[in-house]
Amino acid sequence: MKASPIINADELAKILKAPELIILHAGNNARNIYDTQHITNAYYLELNTDFSEVPEDYKNGGRHPLPAINDFIKIIQKLGITQDSYIVIYDDKNAANAAARLWWMLRAAGLEKVQVLNGGLQAAINYGVQTDTQAPLVPASGDYTFTDWQFPTVNIQEVEQATLQKDKLIIDVRETPRYNGETEPIDAIAGHIPNAQNAPFANNLAKDGTYKDPEELKQYFSELFSGYKPENIIIHCGSGVTACHTLLAIDYAGLNIPNLYVGSWSEWSRNNKLIATNE
Repeated sequence: MKASPIINADELAKILKAPELIILHAGNNARNIYDTQHITNAYYLELNTDFSEVPEDYKNGGRHPLPAINDFIKIIQKLGITQDSYIVIYDDKNAANAAARLWWMLRAAGLEKVQVLNGGLQAAINYGVQTDTQAPLVPASGDYTFTDWQFPTVNIQEVEQATLQKDKLIIDVRETPRYNGETEPIDAIAGHIPNAQNAPFANNLAKDGTYKDPEELKQYFSELFSGYKPENIIIHCGSGVTACHTLLAIDYAGLNIPNLYVGSWSEWSRNNKLIATNE
């Protein structure tokens, strides 16, 4: 039975000594944050190398393509993960960055007891969860393996076709100024995929930076997705990372997880595809 995708700091504090618990600090160039303060016994994983393939060209897969399955299996086993492991992930971005992407990958790898810490590292600190500056000892190797991603993804060709199909819904979760083409701080070209709708990931969060309640999220997504089947919905962002924040929120709301376009804007904008703006 799969776990809720979200765990709160008080709940985590009660299970810190559980033998099957594995805590992962997921970071985007955040090793310095981990070295300064992390939850005790947490292992650090780096978005750009541990759970993304290092891209040779952003035209092919974007800035954070999924790693080869065999490479990710090595990461999983190095952490001591087995079928029975209970995994809690956090980051320093309220799960809006690396933690949500790693959650999606571990769940897509077939692991069911995977949760993200609501509010991230700061929530743990605020509650008084024990922290440390020293990395834990390397665990005994795990034996978990898998053969394919179990959550749906689409490629750039499928997205291009979807822009012309009325029964398909493309959601862009980037901030509205990036979607509108007013600014682009990361990728080379500003704008959005034609016919994509903007639903910024921040809409998933309450004012304190934690996820909204499941019922509120369910109402929000039910209205956003009204008239569309989950298999006809595509979620994307800049590089397939922040989109996972929305996919996690969808799962937290008790709804079926739609397609992830991993390459996202960083791939689309480098392939001479049509670009829309709202300027």
